[in-house]
Amino acid sequence: MSSLLSLRCGLLLGLMAFPALARELEEKLRIRTLQVPAHPGQEAPSIYVSAQVASVLRFEQDVDVAKTRLLAWEGRFEPLLIGSKKVVVEPLRDLDEGEALPLHVSLADGTTFTFLVRPKRREDWGWIDYQINVFKDPGSYNAVLSGLYDALKRERELRDENERFKKEENSIDHAYATLLSSGEVGKTPFRRKRVFRLRHEDMDMVVELFKGPGKAAAVVTLRNTVLKEAWTFEGASVTRDLSLRTARPFALRMERPVIVPGQSGRIAVVVDKSSFELEGGRLADLALQIFRGDGLLQVAVAMEHALVRQ
Repeated sequence: MSSLLSLRCGLLLGLMAFPALARELEEKLRIRTLQVPAHPGQEAPSIYVSAQVASVLRFEQDVDVAKTRLLAWEGRFEPLLIGSKKVVVEPLRDLDEGEALPLHVSLADGTTFTFLVRPKRREDWGWIDYQINVFKDPGSYNAVLSGLYDALKRERELRDENERFKKEENSIDHAYATLLSSGEVGKTPFRRKRVFRLRHEDMDMVVELFKGPGKAAAVVTLRNTVLKEAWTFEGASVTRDLSLRTARPFALRMERPVIVPGQSGRIAVVVDKSSFELEGGRLADLALQIFRGDGLLQVAVAMEHALVRQ
C-alpha cells in the first residue's frame, strides 16, 4: 500500500483491517532525567527503546566496561557501546510487547544500577528514550539542573497543548466533527455520498463519506465483536500518500476511545478543502488512516478531492 492507487482498488477503500500492517510511527524521542531508587529493593527503572534507534544513558561518573552488560542481547541488539560516562543501547529489531531485558551498569566507584530495557511506550504515539541522564544524588547540582530543564519542557508542552485545545473549542471543523460523532448529521451541512460495510473477524465496520461546502467528512462506526478484549483508539492521520511526510490538518472527534465487546463507537473526521490543495491550486486525493491501541492499522479510507464541493 504505497499509494492511494491501492486504496481505490475494489471498493475504492482499503477498508479492511490490516492485522499485519504496523503503523508508520513518527517516533517521539525523549530526553529525561532519571534518579535511581533510594532502596535497592525497589523495581528497576525502565528504558524504552526502538529498532535501530540508539538510546544513550549518561551517568555522573565513568562506566566500568568489564562489569556492564545487557542480558540476552545476542542477535537482538548491537554490542553495547561504552565510553567515558555513557552507555549506548541499540536494538536490531523491536522488542515484543511485555519484554523486559535487564541491563546492569557499574560505575568506576563501584556503584551499580539495574535497568529494564522495554519496547517503546504506546502513549503519545510512541515514546523512545533518546537520552537518559542518570543521577544517584537528587540534590547534586547537575541533577537539580537537569530536573529543572525537564520541568520547563513539561510546562511548555502543557502550555502548547492547552493552546491547541482552546483553538479546537472554537474551530468550526471540530464542531462539525462533534455533531457527526454524535449521529447528528442533520445539524451539519454535509450530504452522505457513499457507505461501505465490512465484517472482520473481530470488528464490524461501517464507513460513511460525506460531501460538504469546502469540506469533506468521514464517519467510521466500529462494533467490537471480540468476546474478551476491548478495542482502543490510538490515533489517526490524513495524508496524501500514506506517509507522515504528507500529513495534512484535520478535525477528529469520537464517541468513545474504548469500545468494549458488543459495543459500538463512532469516529468522525472533517477535512477542510485547504488540506486537499497542492501548489497552484490543484486538489489531491487524501487517505484517512485509523490506528488501534496496539499500533496496527484498523481502517484505511480514500477521501477523493471530489468530496469537497463548492
